[in-house]
Amino acid sequence: MKKSRIWRFCLLFLFLGLTGAPLGAQDKVPETLCPQLAAADCDTLLTCRQRTDTVPLVTLPPAFREVRENCLTDSIGVLNAFWEKLRLLRLGASADTVRIVHVGDSHIRGHIFPRTAGELMQRVFGALTSTDVGINGAFCVTFTRPDRVEEIAALHPDLLILSFGTNESHNRRYNALLHRRQMDDLVRMLRDRMPGVPMLMTTPPGSYESFRQRRRKRTYKLNPRTAVAVQEILRYADENGLAVWDMYGILGGMRRACLNWQEAGLMRPDHVHYMPEGYRLQGELLFQALLKAYNDYVEY
Repeated sequence: MKKSRIWRFCLLFLFLGLTGAPLGAQDKVPETLCPQLAAADCDTLLTCRQRTDTVPLVTLPPAFREVRENCLTDSIGVLNAFWEKLRLLRLGASADTVRIVHVGDSHIRGHIFPRTAGELMQRVFGALTSTDVGINGAFCVTFTRPDRVEEIAALHPDLLILSFGTNESHNRRYNALLHRRQMDDLVRMLRDRMPGVPMLMTTPPGSYESFRQRRRKRTYKLNPRTAVAVQEILRYADENGLAVWDMYGILGGMRRACLNWQEAGLMRPDHVHYMPEGYRLQGELLFQALLKAYNDYVEY
């Protein structure tokens, strides 16, 4: 009889183990944070580390070919102070508004590109503002005036984005050394007035040159100096402690960047500026790159 009871107890214990029934004397094991699967090519992110839920999947038009991974270059962590402010904001540990100021030429003056990126960032982080300061036809040197630097400083940026290069490259007497000097003059003035504010440079999207021979119809050809100006921007950023987002290289570079925009019907007839849908796409891509970089920061 005693052996029979022992045997029945063993069978009951084995049954409970196989079915996963909880034992009365055991505390419930805490559930593991298991992220949900996101859409294809989207990072799913752990809330406990203050990552965002997903990195958005930006759909490029079918005409876009030879594109690269959309990411920022910030090898020495120039933007870490900005990411930390966003992390504290998302955590609820800071009530301060985080400010992005985007400065540049007519691509910025048109508002759609910078404001698309800013509004998407605001949806994710809440108390964030984005202000654009653009001037049609602007070069870097256009902003190397004390009053314009003071205008930017008065906005109290936590991140300063600089978008130039289109007009520099349209000068048929383009000089890389002069371009570098102009970038350096602007960056030094901004740093002197706003020490510690991280800066992000972007490369231009690409453009064409126009020609008219006598009474013939105006024709366009790829601006060969854009690639040279882009390389100068990338080199300057790397050597002077600025982060950079290479929109030109990411979206096809010298071989495909302009063709991609043109074949997708996103360039204006002047072959320099872009349709509203094109600028919105640029803003979405900048937002995606910023969010990826933020997630990398809080993950590691």
